Amino acid sequence: MNASKTKAQIIRSHTITYFNILNLILAGLILLSGQYKNMLFMGIVISNSLIGIIQELKVKKLIDALSVITATKAKLVKEGNLFEIPIEELKVKDQIQVSTGDQIPADCIVRTSEGLEVNESLLTGESLPILKQPGDPLYSGSYIVAGSGVGEIIHTGEDNYATQLVKKAQTKRRATSEMQDSIKKIIQYVSYALIPIGILLYCIQRFRAGASFSDSLVNTVAGVLGMIPEGLVLLTSVSFILGVGRLARKKALVQEMEAIEALARVNVLCLDKTGTITTGELKVEQLLPLHHTEKDTIHTVMNGLVFSFTEGNATTHALQAYFSDTKPYTVTDKLPFSSQRKYMGVTFTGNGSYILGAPDYLTQDKDILQKSEGYASQGMRVLLLCSCPQLPRTREALNHMLTSVNELSLVILSDCIKEDARDTFGFFAEQNVKIKIISGDNAATVSSVGVRAGIEDAGQYIDAGTLPGDPSALSDEVTKYNVFGRVSPEMKHSIIRACQSKGYIVGMVGDGVNDVLALKDADCGIAMANGADAAKQSAHIVLLDSDFSCMKDIVKEGRTVIANIERVSALYLTKTIYSILLCIIFIILGKAYPFIPIQLSLIGATAIGIPSFLLALEQQEGATTAGFLRHVLRISLPGALTLTAVLVMIQLLANAFHSSSALISTLNLLAGGIISLLVVIRVCRPMTKSRFLICISITILFAGALLLFPSFFGALPLWELF
Repeated sequence: MNASKTKAQIIRSHTITYFNILNLILAGLILLSGQYKNMLFMGIVISNSLIGIIQELKVKKLIDALSVITATKAKLVKEGNLFEIPIEELKVKDQIQVSTGDQIPADCIVRTSEGLEVNESLLTGESLPILKQPGDPLYSGSYIVAGSGVGEIIHTGEDNYATQLVKKAQTKRRATSEMQDSIKKIIQYVSYALIPIGILLYCIQRFRAGASFSDSLVNTVAGVLGMIPEGLVLLTSVSFILGVGRLARKKALVQEMEAIEALARVNVLCLDKTGTITTGELKVEQLLPLHHTEKDTIHTVMNGLVFSFTEGNATTHALQAYFSDTKPYTVTDKLPFSSQRKYMGVTFTGNGSYILGAPDYLTQDKDILQKSEGYASQGMRVLLLCSCPQLPRTREALNHMLTSVNELSLVILSDCIKEDARDTFGFFAEQNVKIKIISGDNAATVSSVGVRAGIEDAGQYIDAGTLPGDPSALSDEVTKYNVFGRVSPEMKHSIIRACQSKGYIVGMVGDGVNDVLALKDADCGIAMANGADAAKQSAHIVLLDSDFSCMKDIVKEGRTVIANIERVSALYLTKTIYSILLCIIFIILGKAYPFIPIQLSLIGATAIGIPSFLLALEQQEGATTAGFLRHVLRISLPGALTLTAVLVMIQLLANAFHSSSALISTLNLLAGGIISLLVVIRVCRPMTKSRFLICISITILFAGALLLFPSFFGALPLWELF
């Protein structure tokens, strides 16, 4: 179910359906029989389609208005100025600027590069970044993980070399929907049974029960009609559509409707620290010189280093706010920060090379690492500034020169906890949802932040670099810890898969390029609107206010939708089950089918259609667990078996007492209506005032129809029964 369908697609999806076509065929058979009143079910079919179309068009209007916020744009370079334009307006030979987090919108040739590194995993499956120099190609669908640059477009639209490949590679895991999968299975099995049962039922009516051609057609249509759970499909669609609309008003853009259910069923929620637990804003607290390095020297180096890069993240912004853009040296080479390396660096003319990054990657000095851990345990973010013989462009190159690296200073930054974080995590704890923080930062730092935010067992942390590579061993390890530090993009993805292998339904919240792989394969991926384009495109839900606290509303909405659908699904499946059983039993008995279509229309309207529509609109949140079919069958199966047994008993007793066909038809209708109404009462438990009114109203409606129009519904006047 895609939340961004066109108007034509919406109309087609609600009109040209398997069940609508089947109902048209059944209506055609009724026309042949000449008993036109039994075509009343087509009025319900048409109404259902109109309701679905109107509701989805309303939501589409709202979603389209919100989608503008997350529309992908490109930075066009023209006459030295930057213009932000929709990617659809790009033309060949246009030049665009790209930087960390951007996804390449069209095939380009690199014209300028400032440490430009590209991840082409969406095209090649290889997630290691590729350094791009002027003249190198940039393929649409890949995204920038470090640096910045300018590219000249050589292909657009369908002419892109990688267009078809990207379509396949970008296919993300669809949000999981146990409910949708269960309903599809029911429809599939019923579809297999419809034609053979219909043919057998007609033959029995016509050639064994002795019914006329007209009555045989009508009885056959009644049997087949009862087996179709068409209202359940509509109810599910409309419930999801209304849920999407309500969430859109709360600034959550649902890109796949099934994501509402997926998130509601999530029992493990993985998230990054920055932007979810913390505000994402950093502040330099102090410099801690090492090996008697002068503070002036540190300031001079940092003044040149932190202003050497045009792109920036929260750390860079904090550093630039603290230091000054004095341009003390000429930069001859630079290496932007990437999540794989965990450091950045520059080379100054005549003044050597310097790198800045995570201490545990840049030094083996135990005293420095101990100091770093001490600050990290207080929730601080710690960087280490070092001088080195030359810039190490890979982690392997760095490892080879660690002995010649000279540590100059620790840079201590603070990270603020969001005001509503503790309340949000308290909600998830009440809902039995485990929170796991997977961050690229130091594990002790992340753990301290998690404890301050009130996350359960946040004190249990591990450095992801020590996790086993074997999937089976990793699955065992991920259940032991709730905080993972120094997590690479690949390891984030592996942790998600490991949780899923243990049977958990996993949600992933992220906003950066390093979250893309995890977002794609999570059961439900959630991205922040102020995050990277690649993250938003990989997610199932986008939080337009970039406010993690609104996750509570999304989960509540999802649980309300699922609880409502599970409750009313029992009404539809009761009819499907007893219709299948009755068809089989009456084929074996060689008897006429106990209902005619007009009677099923009355039962369907009063005991299924009206109450299900009203109950599905309730806003009472219900706890949800896996096992959709189990929950539904717990109510529908006893009701269906009871009705089947009662109707068989009526036929046996009617034969013994030689009752008239009119009396039998009346008793069948009464039994079907009363037991179906009892199922509604069972579904409405625990009874509320509104549910009590629903039960009373549909009972009066059913009784009124039989009292006022008995012959229209193929029954005797009720007073003649006594």
